[in-house]
Amino acid sequence: MGGAVSGGAAVGDAAGAATYPVVLNVYDLTPINNYLHWCGLGIFHSAVEVHGSEYSFGAHDHPSSGVFEVEPKNCPGFIYRCTVFIGRTTLNPLEFREFIQRMASEYHGDTYHLISKNCNHFTDDLSTRLTGKPIPGWVNRLARLGAFCNCLLPESMRLESTETKHLADCRFSDGSNTTSNDNFDEDDLEDKHLLPTSSVGEDTIVKEVHR
Repeated sequence: MGGAVSGGAAVGDAAGAATYPVVLNVYDLTPINNYLHWCGLGIFHSAVEVHGSEYSFGAHDHPSSGVFEVEPKNCPGFIYRCTVFIGRTTLNPLEFREFIQRMASEYHGDTYHLISKNCNHFTDDLSTRLTGKPIPGWVNRLARLGAFCNCLLPESMRLESTETKHLADCRFSDGSNTTSNDNFDEDDLEDKHLLPTSSVGEDTIVKEVHR
């Protein structure tokens, strides 16, 4: 599992437009992955790295964005495993920042679900929008198996459940940090999103470039 990673610098495409690499950083949630991966399985966290930062999705109890940004390959609470090259995007840093802020409005922390809307669903969606290519199937295989066997899962993990796993030590848009032990009231979250959402309405069409 894993793959070679292209260089981080922008290059030109056939038409001369600059393109930028998009890679997937994969983390182990448990040491048992060292045994499960031989069967094509594992319990993984993933994040998309683009323009020198890493983006993923996690849970909290409030109807605000659960998309967060950390230093690449250093997501707190997880063990880095490998990096997989996904493709390239023509979005420059400013265009990407507007894009990810709009996308963040689609992924509220209180909608996180281990089986139906986890971090790997987010990175698959983000990778596909940026490059036209999904993440490798093995990254989220257990969640797909869980959805297929939904009736056999514990009640708290079934698709109708909203059971969540909280974020730990993530950077907010204002540069401050939080841990999973922090408690926020509604006023705090009004101006302290993990990633701020765009001021443009959520129904506005976002320009997505597929390379």
